[in-house]
Amino acid sequence: MKNTVFIKFHQEAGAKIIPFAGYNMPVEYVGITEEHLTVRNRVGVFDVSHMGEFWVTGPASLKFLQYITSNDVSTLIDGKIQYSCFPNGKGGIVDDLLVYRYNPEKYLLVVNAANIEKDWKWCVQNAEQFGLKAGKELINASDGIAQLAVQGPLALKAMQKLTKTPVEDMEYYTFKVLEFAGIKDVIFSTTGYTGAGGCEIYVKNVDGPKLWKAVFDAGKEFDIKPIGLGARDTLRLEMGFCLYGNDINDQTSPIEAGLAWITKFTNSKEFIDKALLMKQKEGGVEKRLKGFVMIDRGIPRQHYEVVNAQGETIGEVTSGTMSPMMKQGIGMAYLIKSYWKPGTEIFIRIRNKDLKAKIVNLPIYNKN
Repeated sequence: MKNTVFIKFHQEAGAKIIPFAGYNMPVEYVGITEEHLTVRNRVGVFDVSHMGEFWVTGPASLKFLQYITSNDVSTLIDGKIQYSCFPNGKGGIVDDLLVYRYNPEKYLLVVNAANIEKDWKWCVQNAEQFGLKAGKELINASDGIAQLAVQGPLALKAMQKLTKTPVEDMEYYTFKVLEFAGIKDVIFSTTGYTGAGGCEIYVKNVDGPKLWKAVFDAGKEFDIKPIGLGARDTLRLEMGFCLYGNDINDQTSPIEAGLAWITKFTNSKEFIDKALLMKQKEGGVEKRLKGFVMIDRGIPRQHYEVVNAQGETIGEVTSGTMSPMMKQGIGMAYLIKSYWKPGTEIFIRIRNKDLKAKIVNLPIYNKN
C-alpha cells in the first residue's frame, strides 16, 4: 500500500486508516455523521492525493480528447473544467474524469484513484493514432502530485487568506494557477464532489506538508476539520453523484447512468461508442439509474434487490446510506422501465423484508 504525503497528519489526528485504491487512506476521524455535518455547515478537508493526473499536450491533444471522451471538449475555454467519461467501445465506461483546459494544446485529466493504471493504458492505446506518445505528449503525473479538497460553505472564504489572487467568487468548474500559501504554480479549482461548495488544491508532493499546515491555520477561525472517505461517500450520495465501481462501471452506459448531459452528439465530434450511444439515446434503454428515499425505516446498501409491490425484481441498489441531513435512508439503483417517474413506489429488500421507498429527482438532498 502507498501512503500519501499527508499520512502522518492523518495518524496524528487519530484517523481510522483503511486500504483504498492502493493507498492507506483515512475513512473517518471522529465519526462519519459529525464529519458530514462539518462539510455541509462549515469547512472540512479531504486528502484526495490518491487521484490520478495525466497531462495531454501538443497540436493533436484536442482531437484525441474529442475521440476518447464523451463530452464536447471543443466548448472549453482556458481555465474551464469539464466533467466527462471514457466510453469503453462496448457501451460501458472505462472511468469518469475531469478535463482541465490550460490552452488549446495543453490539458490536465483528473481520473479516479482505483482506475489510474487502467485509464493510463486506455489513453496510451488510443493516443497512438493521433501521434501522441507516452512520456512525451502524454505524461502520467499521478505519483508526484498531492491534492487537498477543501469543502464547505466557508471553504473559499478561509482559503482566500492564503493567496492574493481572488478566489472567493470563482465560478463552479473553473481553475487558476496561482501562488498559494507561499507555494508557486498551485492549481486551484472549484469542482467539488460534495455539493457544499469549496475547492481543490494541487501541489507537488514536496509542498504537501506546508500546504496542510497553512490550510488548517487559515481555517482555524471557521473550525476547520479533516474529513475521511466515509463522509465523502455520504456527501456525494446526497447529491446523486455517481461513484465509479458502484453506480457506473464497464457494463453501464452513460445513457443508462443518467449521464446523457455529458454525452454530446455533435457533427464535429467523433468519439468512441458514438453510434451505439446515439442509438440508446434515441431508442431508449431498458434500465436507468434513479435516486430514491426510504419511506419505511431502513438503510439500503449496494447490491440489495429492488422489487415492486408484487415482490417481482425490478432492479438493484448501487449505492445507499443513511442521510445525515435528511435522517432517512437514501440511495441510487438501476431500475427497469415504468419505475423511473418521481414519486413511484418501490421496495428495497433488506434482510428479507420489503421496505417501502419512493423515486426522487436528483439531488436527493436539496438544502432549498
